[in-house]
Amino acid sequence: MNLLERQMVDMLVDLRENHHVLAIKAEFESEGARVSEVLRLKEVALRAGLDLVLTIGGSEALYDLHEVRLIGAARVVGPMIESAYALRKLLSSVRRTFPGEERSQISTWINVETIDACHAFDCMLALPEIGELDGIVIGRVDLLGSMGLDRDAIDSIEILNLARELFAKAKGKSLRCGIGGGVAAQALPFFRALGPELLNHYESSKVLFGCPDALGPGAALGIAKAMGFELLWLKNKQQTYAALAAEDDKRICMMEARAEAAMQAAQP
Repeated sequence: MNLLERQMVDMLVDLRENHHVLAIKAEFESEGARVSEVLRLKEVALRAGLDLVLTIGGSEALYDLHEVRLIGAARVVGPMIESAYALRKLLSSVRRTFPGEERSQISTWINVETIDACHAFDCMLALPEIGELDGIVIGRVDLLGSMGLDRDAIDSIEILNLARELFAKAKGKSLRCGIGGGVAAQALPFFRALGPELLNHYESSKVLFGCPDALGPGAALGIAKAMGFELLWLKNKQQTYAALAAEDDKRICMMEARAEAAMQAAQP
Protein backbone atom coordinates (compact mmCIF):
# COMPACT_ATOMS: atom_id res chain seq x y z
CA MET A 1 0.00 0.00 0.00
CA ASN A 2 1.19 3.52 -0.70
CA LEU A 3 1.33 6.30 1.88
CA LEU A 4 -2.10 7.73 1.03
CA GLU A 5 -3.72 4.31 1.30
CA ARG A 6 -2.11 3.71 4.69
CA GLN A 7 -3.43 7.09 5.81
CA MET A 8 -6.88 6.06 4.59
CA VAL A 9 -6.72 2.86 6.61
CA ASP A 10 -5.78 4.81 9.75
CA MET A 11 -8.60 7.27 9.14
CA LEU A 12 -11.15 4.49 8.66
CA VAL A 13 -10.03 2.69 11.81
CA ASP A 14 -10.62 5.94 13.68
CA LEU A 15 -14.03 6.34 12.04
CA ARG A 16 -14.98 2.76 12.91
CA GLU A 17 -13.80 2.94 16.51
CA ASN A 18 -14.92 6.47 17.38
CA HIS A 19 -17.70 7.42 14.96
CA HIS A 20 -19.65 4.18 14.43
CA VAL A 21 -18.83 3.73 10.74
CA LEU A 22 -20.11 0.45 9.29
CA ALA A 23 -18.81 0.35 5.73
CA ILE A 24 -17.42 2.28 2.82
CA LYS A 25 -18.94 2.37 -0.63
CA ALA A 26 -18.23 2.74 -4.32
CA GLU A 27 -20.53 3.14 -7.30
CA PHE A 28 -20.37 1.61 -10.75
CA GLU A 29 -23.37 3.85 -11.45
CA SER A 30 -22.98 7.61 -10.98
CA GLU A 31 -19.36 7.47 -9.76
CA GLY A 32 -18.27 5.30 -12.68
CA ALA A 33 -15.80 3.41 -10.48
CA ARG A 34 -13.39 1.07 -12.29
CA VAL A 35 -12.86 -2.46 -11.01
CA SER A 36 -9.18 -1.77 -10.31
CA GLU A 37 -10.17 1.19 -8.11
CA VAL A 38 -12.78 -0.83 -6.24
CA LEU A 39 -10.27 -3.60 -5.56
CA ARG A 40 -7.92 -1.05 -3.96
CA LEU A 41 -10.83 0.31 -1.94
CA LYS A 42 -11.72 -3.23 -0.85
CA GLU A 43 -8.14 -3.71 0.41
CA VAL A 44 -8.34 -0.45 2.37
CA ALA A 45 -11.70 -1.50 3.82
CA LEU A 46 -10.46 -4.95 4.82
CA ARG A 47 -7.42 -3.55 6.63
CA ALA A 48 -9.70 -1.15 8.50
CA GLY A 49 -12.15 -3.90 9.46
CA LEU A 50 -15.02 -2.50 7.40
CA ASP A 51 -17.42 -3.88 4.80
CA LEU A 52 -17.66 -2.70 1.20
CA VAL A 53 -20.94 -1.58 -0.41
CA LEU A 54 -21.25 -1.42 -4.21
CA THR A 55 -23.93 0.37 -6.22
CA ILE A 56 -24.43 -1.26 -9.61
CA GLY A 57 -25.48 0.42 -12.86
CA GLY A 58 -29.14 -0.60 -12.92
CA SER A 59 -31.73 -3.20 -12.05
CA GLU A 60 -30.43 -5.74 -14.59
CA ALA A 61 -26.70 -4.89 -14.63
CA LEU A 62 -25.50 -8.50 -14.70
CA TYR A 63 -21.92 -7.59 -15.57
CA ASP A 64 -21.75 -5.33 -12.52
CA LEU A 65 -23.25 -8.04 -10.34
CA HIS A 66 -20.59 -10.52 -11.48
CA GLU A 67 -17.97 -7.92 -10.52
CA VAL A 68 -19.64 -7.51 -7.11
CA ARG A 69 -19.34 -11.27 -6.63
CA LEU A 70 -15.70 -11.29 -7.79
CA ILE A 71 -14.73 -8.39 -5.54
CA GLY A 72 -16.56 -9.81 -2.55
CA ALA A 73 -18.69 -6.85 -1.50
CA ALA A 74 -20.95 -7.30 1.49
CA ARG A 75 -23.85 -5.32 0.03
CA VAL A 76 -25.16 -4.54 -3.44
CA VAL A 77 -27.40 -1.54 -4.11
CA GLY A 78 -29.72 -1.17 -7.10
CA PRO A 79 -30.07 2.48 -8.15
CA MET A 80 -33.07 4.34 -9.55
CA ILE A 81 -35.57 1.60 -8.76
CA GLU A 82 -38.81 3.31 -9.77
CA SER A 83 -41.29 0.45 -10.18
CA ALA A 84 -42.21 -2.97 -8.89
CA TYR A 85 -41.05 -4.38 -12.22
CA ALA A 86 -37.59 -2.84 -11.83
CA LEU A 87 -37.32 -4.24 -8.31
CA ARG A 88 -38.37 -7.69 -9.53
CA LYS A 89 -35.69 -7.46 -12.24
CA LEU A 90 -33.05 -6.58 -9.65
CA LEU A 91 -33.96 -9.40 -7.30
CA SER A 92 -34.03 -11.86 -10.21
CA SER A 93 -30.60 -10.65 -11.36
CA VAL A 94 -29.13 -11.12 -7.89
CA ARG A 95 -30.66 -14.59 -7.75
CA ARG A 96 -29.10 -15.48 -11.13
CA THR A 97 -25.66 -14.17 -10.18
CA PHE A 98 -25.23 -15.54 -6.68
CA PRO A 99 -25.64 -19.29 -6.06
CA GLY A 100 -27.91 -20.24 -3.18
CA GLU A 101 -25.14 -20.70 -0.63
CA GLU A 102 -23.65 -17.31 -1.56
CA ARG A 103 -26.92 -15.38 -1.70
CA SER A 104 -27.19 -15.44 2.08
CA GLN A 105 -23.86 -13.59 2.26
CA ILE A 106 -24.83 -10.69 -0.01
CA SER A 107 -27.20 -8.02 1.29
CA THR A 108 -29.49 -6.53 -1.38
CA TRP A 109 -30.66 -2.93 -1.13
CA ILE A 110 -32.30 -0.37 -3.42
CA ASN A 111 -32.08 3.38 -3.77
CA VAL A 112 -35.45 5.11 -3.59
CA GLU A 113 -34.50 8.44 -5.12
CA THR A 114 -37.32 9.81 -7.26
CA ILE A 115 -40.89 10.84 -6.64
CA ASP A 116 -41.97 8.15 -9.13
CA ALA A 117 -40.31 5.56 -6.88
CA CYS A 118 -42.20 6.96 -3.90
CA HIS A 119 -45.49 6.66 -5.77
CA ALA A 120 -44.68 3.06 -6.73
CA PHE A 121 -43.39 2.06 -3.29
CA ASP A 122 -46.55 0.27 -2.14
CA CYS A 123 -46.49 -1.87 -5.27
CA MET A 124 -42.83 -2.70 -4.66
CA LEU A 125 -43.56 -3.82 -1.11
CA ALA A 126 -46.45 -5.98 -2.34
CA LEU A 127 -44.16 -8.18 -4.46
CA PRO A 128 -44.18 -11.85 -3.37
CA GLU A 129 -40.35 -11.85 -3.41
CA ILE A 130 -40.00 -8.74 -1.23
CA GLY A 131 -38.41 -10.93 1.44
CA GLU A 132 -35.30 -11.11 -0.78
CA LEU A 133 -34.74 -7.37 -0.27
CA ASP A 134 -32.81 -6.29 2.82
CA GLY A 135 -33.15 -2.53 2.85
CA ILE A 136 -33.73 0.82 1.16
CA VAL A 137 -31.77 4.05 0.95
CA ILE A 138 -33.49 7.36 0.26
CA GLY A 139 -31.31 9.51 -2.00
CA ARG A 140 -32.35 13.02 -1.10
CA VAL A 141 -30.55 14.98 -3.82
CA ASP A 142 -32.06 13.07 -6.74
CA LEU A 143 -35.40 12.99 -4.95
CA LEU A 144 -35.40 16.78 -4.78
CA GLY A 145 -34.50 17.02 -8.45
CA SER A 146 -37.33 14.70 -9.44
CA MET A 147 -39.74 16.89 -7.48
CA GLY A 148 -38.52 20.09 -9.09
CA LEU A 149 -37.21 21.41 -5.76
CA ASP A 150 -34.02 23.36 -5.15
CA ARG A 151 -31.12 21.91 -3.17
CA ASP A 152 -31.92 24.23 -0.23
CA ALA A 153 -35.08 22.18 0.41
CA ILE A 154 -33.06 19.08 1.30
CA ASP A 155 -33.70 19.37 5.05
CA SER A 156 -37.27 20.60 4.69
CA ILE A 157 -40.27 19.25 6.58
CA GLU A 158 -41.71 18.07 3.26
CA ILE A 159 -38.77 15.74 2.61
CA LEU A 160 -38.67 14.69 6.27
CA ASN A 161 -42.34 13.68 6.23
CA LEU A 162 -41.85 11.79 2.97
CA ALA A 163 -38.88 9.92 4.45
CA ARG A 164 -40.90 9.05 7.56
CA GLU A 165 -43.73 7.69 5.43
CA LEU A 166 -41.46 5.54 3.27
CA PHE A 167 -39.44 4.23 6.20
CA ALA A 168 -42.55 3.34 8.20
CA LYS A 169 -43.83 1.30 5.25
CA ALA A 170 -40.43 -0.34 4.78
CA LYS A 171 -40.24 -1.27 8.47
CA GLY A 172 -43.61 -2.97 8.05
CA LYS A 173 -41.79 -5.39 5.74
CA SER A 174 -38.81 -5.75 8.11
CA LEU A 175 -36.52 -3.75 5.83
CA ARG A 176 -33.59 -1.72 7.11
CA CYS A 177 -33.49 1.95 6.21
CA GLY A 178 -30.74 4.38 5.28
CA ILE A 179 -30.57 7.92 3.96
CA GLY A 180 -28.03 9.85 1.91
CA GLY A 181 -27.58 13.08 0.02
CA GLY A 182 -26.48 16.35 1.53
CA VAL A 183 -24.79 14.63 4.47
CA ALA A 184 -23.29 17.45 6.50
CA ALA A 185 -23.51 18.74 10.06
CA GLN A 186 -26.58 20.75 9.02
CA ALA A 187 -28.42 17.51 8.17
CA LEU A 188 -28.04 15.97 11.63
CA PRO A 189 -31.30 17.42 13.06
CA PHE A 190 -33.12 15.91 10.06
CA PHE A 191 -31.57 12.49 10.69
CA ARG A 192 -32.25 12.65 14.44
CA ALA A 193 -35.88 13.59 13.78
CA LEU A 194 -36.39 10.27 11.97
CA GLY A 195 -35.71 8.46 15.23
CA PRO A 196 -33.92 5.19 15.97
CA GLU A 197 -37.04 3.20 15.19
CA LEU A 198 -36.83 4.26 11.53
CA LEU A 199 -33.23 5.13 10.64
CA ASN A 200 -30.51 2.45 10.61
CA HIS A 201 -27.78 4.43 8.89
CA TYR A 202 -26.91 7.58 7.01
CA GLU A 203 -24.30 7.72 4.27
CA SER A 204 -21.99 10.26 2.73
CA SER A 205 -20.49 9.75 -0.72
CA LYS A 206 -18.10 7.09 0.59
CA VAL A 207 -18.93 6.30 4.23
CA LEU A 208 -21.88 4.63 6.03
CA PHE A 209 -22.61 5.64 9.64
CA GLY A 210 -24.58 3.32 11.93
CA CYS A 211 -27.54 4.77 13.84
CA PRO A 212 -28.44 5.74 16.47
CA ASP A 213 -24.85 5.71 17.79
CA ALA A 214 -23.51 7.88 14.94
CA LEU A 215 -25.98 10.63 15.82
CA GLY A 216 -24.35 11.42 19.16
CA PRO A 217 -22.24 14.43 20.16
CA GLY A 218 -19.34 13.49 17.87
CA ALA A 219 -21.47 13.19 14.74
CA ALA A 220 -20.36 16.44 13.09
CA LEU A 221 -16.71 15.53 13.59
CA GLY A 222 -17.33 12.09 12.11
CA ILE A 223 -18.88 13.63 9.00
CA ALA A 224 -15.91 15.99 8.65
CA LYS A 225 -13.53 13.04 8.91
CA ALA A 226 -15.53 11.17 6.26
CA MET A 227 -15.01 14.14 3.95
CA GLY A 228 -11.31 13.92 4.70
CA PHE A 229 -11.33 10.24 3.78
CA GLU A 230 -12.99 10.95 0.44
CA LEU A 231 -10.43 13.68 -0.25
CA LEU A 232 -7.59 11.20 0.36
CA TRP A 233 -9.30 8.69 -1.91
CA LEU A 234 -9.58 11.23 -4.74
CA LYS A 235 -5.95 12.27 -4.31
CA ASN A 236 -4.91 8.63 -4.44
CA LYS A 237 -6.85 8.14 -7.69
CA GLN A 238 -5.31 11.24 -9.16
CA GLN A 239 -1.82 10.13 -8.17
CA THR A 240 -2.35 6.66 -9.62
CA TYR A 241 -3.64 7.84 -12.99
CA ALA A 242 -1.05 10.62 -13.25
CA ALA A 243 1.66 7.97 -12.90
CA LEU A 244 -0.03 5.81 -15.56
CA ALA A 245 -0.34 8.79 -17.91
CA ALA A 246 3.35 9.58 -17.56
CA GLU A 247 4.75 6.04 -17.74
CA ASP A 248 5.43 6.19 -21.50
CA ASP A 249 6.74 9.78 -21.67
CA LYS A 250 10.36 8.78 -22.24
CA ARG A 251 9.52 6.20 -24.87
CA ILE A 252 7.25 8.66 -26.69
CA CYS A 253 10.10 11.19 -26.86
CA MET A 254 12.47 8.52 -28.11
CA MET A 255 10.00 7.26 -30.73
CA GLU A 256 9.26 10.79 -31.93
CA ALA A 257 13.00 11.40 -32.50
CA ARG A 258 13.45 8.03 -34.21
CA ALA A 259 10.38 8.49 -36.39
CA GLU A 260 11.55 11.96 -37.47
CA ALA A 261 15.05 10.68 -38.24
CA ALA A 262 13.67 7.73 -40.19
CA MET A 263 11.40 10.01 -42.20
CA GLN A 264 14.28 12.34 -43.07
CA ALA A 265 16.52 9.40 -44.02
CA ALA A 266 13.82 7.99 -46.28
CA GLN A 267 13.45 11.19 -48.29
CA PRO A 268 14.80 10.84 -51.86
